[in-house]
Amino acid sequence: MAQRTATLTRSVPALATPTDLKPQEVAAIAEAVNPLIADALALYVKSKNFHWHLSGIHFRDLHLLFDEHAEQILESVDVLAERLRKLGATTLRSIGHIGQLQTLKDDNDAFVEPVEMVRRLMEDNRHMVTAMRAAHEVCEKNRDVATASELEVLIDQAERRTWFLFETAQGLEGR
Repeated sequence: MAQRTATLTRSVPALATPTDLKPQEVAAIAEAVNPLIADALALYVKSKNFHWHLSGIHFRDLHLLFDEHAEQILESVDVLAERLRKLGATTLRSIGHIGQLQTLKDDNDAFVEPVEMVRRLMEDNRHMVTAMRAAHEVCEKNRDVATASELEVLIDQAERRTWFLFETAQGLEGR
């Protein structure tokens, strides 16, 4: 997978923005960050799916929470993609490319109970935090302080989403 990912993310000469990072450093960063972008898009769609298909007594609160989270997740996509372009790397080009790189499981169930929606989104956000921490290490190792800094903000946001989802699940389960 690493070789395939590198092939999909290496620079095209006309898009090779000048940087003081070595080509192998840029490639390592792109290989770590592009799957995060794919996962963010997958999590955005899942959050909107649950936002659209929600039903039950807590409809309003969860509807607004899922929408707020989806908006925040979508904003992270541009932040990360533009960081890669600033380094001269390329990023996602299509739904197929997203499918090749995403690590989060799609959610195609016709109906999901609200507490299960919250649980699934909480687990996906936790997964994102773990993946972002790993990408942060790659960025630090490859001298990319700026992307590492952006990831720190995004980790904080994902941890906040996880916290809110955890507390919401506690309330839905009657604890």
